[in-house]
Amino acid sequence: MSTDRLPPFIRRLQQPESYPHPVDHVRLVQTHISYVLIAGDYVYKFKKPVDFGFLDFTTLEKRRYYCEQELLLNRRLCPDIYLDTVTVTAAGDDHVLNGSGVVVEYGVKMARMPEEGMMANFIGAGKLEKKHLDAIVATLVPFYDKAAGDERIREYGTAAKVAVNVLENFSQTEGFVGCDALGGDRFQRIKAYAEGVLARPELFEARRQQGRIRDCHGDLYSANICFDGDRVHIFDCIEFNERFRFSDVASDIAFLAMDLDYHGLPEMSRHFVDGFAAVSGDGDLAGMLPFYKCYRAYVRGKIGLFTAHDPKVDEATRANCLAAAGRYFELAERYAC
Repeated sequence: MSTDRLPPFIRRLQQPESYPHPVDHVRLVQTHISYVLIAGDYVYKFKKPVDFGFLDFTTLEKRRYYCEQELLLNRRLCPDIYLDTVTVTAAGDDHVLNGSGVVVEYGVKMARMPEEGMMANFIGAGKLEKKHLDAIVATLVPFYDKAAGDERIREYGTAAKVAVNVLENFSQTEGFVGCDALGGDRFQRIKAYAEGVLARPELFEARRQQGRIRDCHGDLYSANICFDGDRVHIFDCIEFNERFRFSDVASDIAFLAMDLDYHGLPEMSRHFVDGFAAVSGDGDLAGMLPFYKCYRAYVRGKIGLFTAHDPKVDEATRANCLAAAGRYFELAERYAC
């Protein structure tokens, strides 16, 4: 996106003097739902006014609410990272961070994490070790033990509720079937496998009775994990839709295990799963993992397809996204056995 197409307040906040702390340079990172401004020792995140059905940030009030939810929910795992909500106020034709004028936007202020410690960078550099996965396990087990798991949340663990998330992926990608990334036979095999597991409600009921349905992270993979000395930061949980966060703990664990498989680290994936099962006492975890790993891989493939077919992306991005989508769908099919 060119600078002149950015919202005026984002253009203003790209200027270092906009901040009340030392900033030499501001770097803007965009996702399909957020503007992220990296400024000195801090990061400021603002939600785009978009509606994708599964999330709706179209009004200022909704963005304020979901900023508050993002702060609250992420402090469960990152109390030292998620610092506060912020406002942007109008001052004539100018915009001020936490000013006294009319509020035109809300955001979240975070402490900046070391980029060299990001798990994706560890994987890319070949630096990921089993001790890092053990540290993740040691962080996650008490998190899930403390996470809410009342009856309203437990309802999201029924086969019928899980089916809503799983089956919508197939309806959302049906129009792409036949492209290089998603062949028709592969689509049918994955879909038939998922429907077959969902047709066994007793599997899901057993997990519910064991208390495995919790208010989870919802987006647990390497892009949202950072190693900072002896600490592990697991950040950017899903705040915008409860049905993606209220789930079987196995769905969270499956996401990171799948991610390690995707990066060609099956031994690390097994170590992580075995370690979590042992420390948490979840003896039935392994039985649910192929289903949830298949689901998670398919979601990542779907995102790749959507991004590749966005008319605003360039050809290099389109090609990379299609290649990644194909790898994710291949992995999903491998789990569908």
